[in-house]
Amino acid sequence: MIGIIGAMDEEIAHFKGKLANQSEETIAGLTFLQGEWQGRNVVITKCGVGKVNASIATQKLIDRYHVSEILFTGVAGACNPSLNIGDMVISSVCQQHDIDASPLGFPKGTIPMFDGPSIFEADTKLVERVSSIASGVTDTNVIVGKVVSGDQFIASRETVEELHNDFGADCVEMEGAAVAQVAFVHNVPFVILRSISDKANGDAPADFTSWVTESAKRAALIVDHYLQAE
Repeated sequence: MIGIIGAMDEEIAHFKGKLANQSEETIAGLTFLQGEWQGRNVVITKCGVGKVNASIATQKLIDRYHVSEILFTGVAGACNPSLNIGDMVISSVCQQHDIDASPLGFPKGTIPMFDGPSIFEADTKLVERVSSIASGVTDTNVIVGKVVSGDQFIASRETVEELHNDFGADCVEMEGAAVAQVAFVHNVPFVILRSISDKANGDAPADFTSWVTESAKRAALIVDHYLQAE
């Protein structure tokens, strides 16, 4: 079964009409919509914004539905200066940018006392397939790059430059690295798809509001074609 997560209604709305033989279940306050798509079993949920919400949804997909792979689809702010609104980032790796135990001697972005990495690699085969599909169905720029996550809406040009310079971030959002960590500890393949909705600068709030629906549609279109190709 394939698990699909979005943080907001706009990020999963495209899929709801695609499922045949739908059933709905509520667990821990989250609604999980299960059904068939092109003969494949799929379960979709809106996790809500932030790393904790994303972690809860990912854990439930694994525990309750035993998903074989996880796709997180949605929008992000650009950190890579070559990216513009509407462009796509397919995750090569994910990292939390807001975890900071530097007073204890850990580099910023490092998860202290965790028996595992702090930078989580997306599944290579999923990345290759999704990026190939993305390049074929959208006329915008598609890159495979680094997604950084934190419980902050970034709207500062200076912070964007720091994330790009210090972490090598291509885009910034609020859930992907949490999904990645939960998937990692359970050995479940994952990939994060992000459509750029803003430049994460001083114009970000207005740009996000204007572009979130259109950008989410772009990300969802790629997942649509991915599932049809399965």
